[in-house]
Amino acid sequence: MTGLLFQATVYLAAAVIAVPLAARLGLGSVLGYLAAGLIVGPVMGIVVDTEDVRHFAEFGVVMMLFLIGLELEPRALWDMRHRVLGLGVLQIVLTATIIYFCALFLGQTRSAAIAIGLVFALSSTAIVIQTLNEKDLLRTGGGRSAFSVLLTQDIAVIPMLILMPLLAAPILPRFNADGSVSRASAHGAESDPGHAMSLVEGLPGWGATLVTLAAVAGVVLAGTLLTRPLFRFIHAARLREMYTAFALLIVIGIAFLMTLVGLSPALGTFLAGVLLANSEFRHELESDIEPFKGLLLGLFFITVGAGMNVAGFFREPFTLLGLTVGMMLAKGAVLYVLGTIFGIRGRDRWLFTLGLAQAGEFGFVLLSFSAQQHVLPDPLAQKLLTVTALSMLLTPLFFILYDRLSSRMEDGSAPDHDEVDPQGPIIIAGVGRFGQAVNRMVQMSGFRTTVLDNDLKTIQLMRKFGFKGFFGDPTRPEVLRAAGLMEAAVLMVALDDRVATTKLVSYARRVRPDLHIVARARDRTHVYELYGAGANDIVREVFDSSLRAARYVLENVGVTDFEAAALERTYFDYDRSAVQQLAEVWKPGVPIEKNPEYMARAKELDAELDAALFAHFSEQDGNRGD
Repeated sequence: MTGLLFQATVYLAAAVIAVPLAARLGLGSVLGYLAAGLIVGPVMGIVVDTEDVRHFAEFGVVMMLFLIGLELEPRALWDMRHRVLGLGVLQIVLTATIIYFCALFLGQTRSAAIAIGLVFALSSTAIVIQTLNEKDLLRTGGGRSAFSVLLTQDIAVIPMLILMPLLAAPILPRFNADGSVSRASAHGAESDPGHAMSLVEGLPGWGATLVTLAAVAGVVLAGTLLTRPLFRFIHAARLREMYTAFALLIVIGIAFLMTLVGLSPALGTFLAGVLLANSEFRHELESDIEPFKGLLLGLFFITVGAGMNVAGFFREPFTLLGLTVGMMLAKGAVLYVLGTIFGIRGRDRWLFTLGLAQAGEFGFVLLSFSAQQHVLPDPLAQKLLTVTALSMLLTPLFFILYDRLSSRMEDGSAPDHDEVDPQGPIIIAGVGRFGQAVNRMVQMSGFRTTVLDNDLKTIQLMRKFGFKGFFGDPTRPEVLRAAGLMEAAVLMVALDDRVATTKLVSYARRVRPDLHIVARARDRTHVYELYGAGANDIVREVFDSSLRAARYVLENVGVTDFEAAALERTYFDYDRSAVQQLAEVWKPGVPIEKNPEYMARAKELDAELDAALFAHFSEQDGNRGD
């Protein structure tokens, strides 16, 4: 018990230090977890044995696939069938074949080469899905294609495990302590009194198939018929913790059932999630499972880092790095070609290629199992385990590379931009929750606007309500010129992206020095950037609403409506003047707390504002006294 608490303390301490630090550096949480495990394991030697913890942490992958299933309706899963059966199967077959020939070239036997090809054909479901979710890329074309391949790979693990014993070389019989011969189980593993018996062990092929189909049918029927009545029963108890207990029962129970029939627990829970996607309790399930999923996934990544054989790596660093890079290049080449064949274009193709180029967590299982079956010698299996861990460690860096590449290229999978027909002297760039209010008020006042937005769904929704808008990237010079930038009287920039907003204002000011530019700012620092870019009027997106809320507060604590409005106006005028003055002493790239001139001027302006408000109240009190 003490050892378990010690390990939990070490893992949690490493996570809360390394992960926020990695996030602040823009490296993502996965790399933070891996680095934390690497530090507490091989580097500092605080944690040595991670196998037991890793088996427990793998439930994070199971819960993750359950939550993904909740996001997918059965119709959406059916629509993915071509990518699952085509793209996914081809990726596995081609990758395994290429790595098979590479392994033969490096002197491996045919059985070992097949096993190595199968192991490296798999990618990391845990790392890829977690990173795609963090970067909000799962719904992109590349993200959906990657998910389809990962789903196929998870399904393929089962036949791979069945195939491994068939690749085993003949071995001498092993003797137990009493002199009896040790017999192999139906899966080829040596008998183990503590090993959990599978329902399909010892059954003929048709019997095992029937049991497996019965288990899947049971999951389908239970998800369709029993979940809703059970949830209503739980709801009647009015105990919040019972929702969590029931959610965990669903996931753990299905995982246990799938294990009994020799199927992947992750695949079974994914299927259950899909069946519950249309349930009225879907969001309740998500909120109950999400915290457990996040913690267990993080723990899994830490165990991967902690389990790396650093000593073995330093004995042959160039060989292991060469094998890792070679494997990832070969796999990436297959992914890139398949992406091209299946019509994945532009940045989506790079996301698909770079995201899936690593080996996966199921590789640990297959490598250990193949070593047990004597398909691979133990020294080679250990090297390949290190290669697998190294590739997973490099994956977050590949996603950073994707971010750099995608920012410099056009999205080849995006629809073609509209041909813009200038509608009036006012251009509104960005018509989200901010820009649409501006657009409606201006149009209701009798002025025509030319609306641009890079979100096709938003433009289509506008047209359904009778408002004309054009699909196009407002930061592209040719789109702006087509919208009438050279003839416009006013440009309203209401984009969500602060960098794109500043870039657009700077370009418009450069080509049209006489244009009046109104820009939306995210915060005060963004205001300073927009002043420097040349905007005439800058509106902080929550500033005016904050002033109105403050006025309501004053009106309800005894201040008259007239006085509250006057105070609001006084604060507005002083704050606007202060921002203009502070913009002159603000220095790009320098934190404001490290800018002495800025800090001194800010304190002076705050004192002036306090004095102005005090003078206003004193004047009002004097008027009431008269």
